[in-house]
Amino acid sequence: MNCAVRRQLVRVAPAAALLLAVTACSGPAKEATPAATSSASPSPGQQETQASAPSSASEGSTAMGIRVALDGRPVEATLNDSPPARDFAALLPLTLDLKDFHGTERVADLPCKLDTSRAPEPAEAKAGDIAYYAPWGNLALFYRDGPAPSSDLLILGHLDVSADELRRATRVTVASASRPLT
Repeated sequence: MNCAVRRQLVRVAPAAALLLAVTACSGPAKEATPAATSSASPSPGQQETQASAPSSASEGSTAMGIRVALDGRPVEATLNDSPPARDFAALLPLTLDLKDFHGTERVADLPCKLDTSRAPEPAEAKAGDIAYYAPWGNLALFYRDGPAPSSDLLILGHLDVSADELRRATRVTVASASRPLT
């Protein structure tokens, strides 16, 4: 499947899932009362929304589960819910050869450039971050904290792995959470 078709599927899938969830969870209509609209005590649904707010610049509003293997060893990982991260998810599954860059990150070329429109605010990359460097179109896996925030470097997610294991990695395999790693 080409990049454009994958991107379109990733953009349509969240809307379809939301529509399904809204229609499946809707019950009989209830009138709002003044007490229900006050901000003194949020409803349980509001509490969940507030609890899922991002805690750092490298996290999106909703984490997307992915499956990652470094040199064949599975590691825990998530993607944030930014448009570039969803665009990256549309490319999966991927297996990429990694090379060191400036003693800070492991990098690999992606098969096509990601859509960076509506990208989140720039953030400084931290060890374990999965990022996209837009000018070169490559994926970066940071094993040390990165440079100052730049609009060219977009944080896509995070790997839960030791810096040393990430520094030594020569190959990464990434798949969606619903697909096995191959």
